[in-house]
Amino acid sequence: MKKIALACYLLFMTTGCGAAVLGGAAAGGYMVGTDERSAGSMLDDSAITTKVNLRLIEDAAVKARQIDVDTLEGVVYLTGVVASKFEADRAIDITRTVPGVRQVVNNLQIGSKTINQAMSDKHLGVKIKTAMVREPGIQSMNVDVDVNRGVVTLTGKVHSQAQKNRVIEIARTTYGTVKVVDNITVLYP
Repeated sequence: MKKIALACYLLFMTTGCGAAVLGGAAAGGYMVGTDERSAGSMLDDSAITTKVNLRLIEDAAVKARQIDVDTLEGVVYLTGVVASKFEADRAIDITRTVPGVRQVVNNLQIGSKTINQAMSDKHLGVKIKTAMVREPGIQSMNVDVDVNRGVVTLTGKVHSQAQKNRVIEIARTTYGTVKVVDNITVLYP
């Protein structure tokens, strides 16, 4: 029963519906309205993300709560800080077994993260997202921002190279950023 409840929760949180409940109906509607993927692709990606999360949770060797899973058109991006190379490799291997996964991009860092680092990372992520929301011409809901030990990972889709450059510049120039990992796809290069 716990697995079913967890699966429902993860599916709910990884789709546009989770954003609507957590961020207000307007935010969720905006995300669905501006996402460049088709509805079918978004559902497929959400299902993949949910399955990967469930498999990571079920594995005793992996601390799933430290790994963020993002999926775009079957490409799964693993981001976070894990204790060892073995744990990172295990997470990658588990992800590859999920049906529909075309590729796994490893953005995992090896090491540990203090509570202060976690709080600083959250704050940095909020600053970057806020700057993106304020930027004209950038659909900020299309770019996921993950921060781990000051390393900012940007994942998503934008319309132009100029938009991509601006998003990266916002992340790079925000105080506290150590490095920017670019997983942004340009739709119309």
